[in-house]
Amino acid sequence: MRTNIEERAVTLARYIVENRATVRAAAAKFGVSKSTVHKDLSDRLRRINETLYDEVKEILELNKAERHIRGGMATKRKYKHI
Repeated sequence: MRTNIEERAVTLARYIVENRATVRAAAAKFGVSKSTVHKDLSDRLRRINETLYDEVKEILELNKAERHIRGGMATKRKYKHI
């Protein structure tokens, strides 16, 4: 079972790095919860592959910095259709 969790963490990390995806997008793609993705990337990946962890951390920090912009755009789209 442990191997599957580690493989999932690496797979999630590679997906996020290759697609510059958000935690939410990765969770939807792989059918797991956002908290599972976050746990895999923030805790497990650090022990498995530190280099990949550093790449993912950089993308997640960028996503966190930009999330208010994405939220504003989503609100604009929502009310533009009304």
